[in-house]
Amino acid sequence: MPQPALIAHDVVRSLGGRRVLDGVRLTASPGHRIGLIGENGAGKSTLLRVLAGVDEPDAGSVSRPDGIGFLRQELPFDAATTIAAVLDEALREAREDLAELERLGEELARVPEDDPAHRRLLDAYGRRLEQAQDRESWDADRRAALVLDGLGLGAFGQDRTLGSLSGGQRARLALAALLVRRPPALLLDEPTNHLDDGAAAFVEEQIRGLPGAVVVASHDRAFLDAVCTDLIDLDPAVDGPVRYGGNYSAYLGQKRAERERWERRYAEEQQELRELRHWAGVTAHRVAPDRERRDNEKMGYGHRAGRVQNQISRRVRDAARRLAELERTRVAEPPRPLRFTPGELAVPAEESPRPLVALRDVRVPGRLALDGLEVPATDRLLVTGGNGAGKSTLLAVLAGCLPAEGEVRRRPGLTVGLLTQDTVFERPGRTVRDTYELSLGAERAGRVPLGSLGLLHEADLDKPVGQLSVGQRRRLALALLVARPPHLLLLDEPTNHLSPRLCDELEAALGTGPGAVVVAGHDRWLRRRWQGRELRLEPGQDGHREHPARARVRH
Repeated sequence: MPQPALIAHDVVRSLGGRRVLDGVRLTASPGHRIGLIGENGAGKSTLLRVLAGVDEPDAGSVSRPDGIGFLRQELPFDAATTIAAVLDEALREAREDLAELERLGEELARVPEDDPAHRRLLDAYGRRLEQAQDRESWDADRRAALVLDGLGLGAFGQDRTLGSLSGGQRARLALAALLVRRPPALLLDEPTNHLDDGAAAFVEEQIRGLPGAVVVASHDRAFLDAVCTDLIDLDPAVDGPVRYGGNYSAYLGQKRAERERWERRYAEEQQELRELRHWAGVTAHRVAPDRERRDNEKMGYGHRAGRVQNQISRRVRDAARRLAELERTRVAEPPRPLRFTPGELAVPAEESPRPLVALRDVRVPGRLALDGLEVPATDRLLVTGGNGAGKSTLLAVLAGCLPAEGEVRRRPGLTVGLLTQDTVFERPGRTVRDTYELSLGAERAGRVPLGSLGLLHEADLDKPVGQLSVGQRRRLALALLVARPPHLLLLDEPTNHLSPRLCDELEAALGTGPGAVVVAGHDRWLRRRWQGRELRLEPGQDGHREHPARARVRH
């Protein structure tokens, strides 16, 4: 029995006086895995809540299969609930399938085949059997153990309570419960948060094997690339959200082709506008009836003046009409991709082979132990490692924000910019616009307007920075670094809180930006495509140290 599709028809939803969803249409058929992408605030989480039935739309309708699964931010259980109880609830439907099949089988054995009830029982048995096959109910207990292991929860005692788990562990347990249950349609909001590489790969494999529809909101480009059959871009567009077939790589190819068509059409229109303005201006002046004639034009002017004047005047009128039409309907200029602005601080003035920063036998007790590291003037260094390996600590030492034992040498006149994971501004009451202009100076802020960078919405520029979210504060801090790059740029998890589009633009900008760049990150997509050096930090017996066998340079 095929599962019904998940369908949203003309869904409208407003929050806080702002229309977040405006006539959204979506059809998710069984076997399709749809990724929702877009800027923060584009409505991804809101759409998932409406699809799940947690929120009602202001207008429009949603048709959903029975028993839809929704990955909530918190498990719907109290702190005293045990892991065993959560798993029992996840396995309940599979156990009901098996119990009902056993009951129907016993009844069929008792009812004669010529009895009309036999046919009804046989039909019920067939429907339940197909449902049990879709859920893989016979394999549910083994699957539960496999999923717990895959998400790093296998060693936890089943009597552990939710209150004894960390937030990340509870999030993984919630995801495990849904994967064990195998609902007919699954809605996921940032499912790879709190997952390491192995667990994320495991989840990707599990989701690809689900028979029902999947709709997922995610910033994780590697995840979108691995699982999605379609992507829906919720960023505002003339005709509403745009659906793209294929995974994230296919989406990037289609977006590049769109951009190239847009740039080509814009360039062609600009050329036509220049020609039309020339016709409507210069040419019109040359054929004006009261214009003084040159000597070489006076001979024979009288007998053909009317014919030539009429022909050229008609062309001028046609050009003026076309010009007016084109100026009314012309294509907007494509937005400028995010790029670091060159300027007086692009590279240190001193010509020297010496590195910008050199570390020797550096120690931050309990947090970092590094035998040595040099950062050349144009370095591209990616620092990787698990949580607690010392990545943020290393960036703080390089920035001079954290004292360390050992030798730390910096080139004279070095400027350093550090993007931390949680940016705090000294004047929370100052607006975003004023903070940007006062930090950069009026001249540079005018040369690189904040709105031109695409990092913050125009509506947020006059808000006090203290009212911004963590992600918005980081975007403002990133804008300041983009507009005036330092000699040494240090970025801690730079793709957090950025849309996939901005992540792609930032990575492209890092490749061509001025100075040296050191990035600490978990982002699997960024790590797979990194073109510079990579330094892997791992815990050591006496703290944290670089393992030379794991540090490598990729070209």
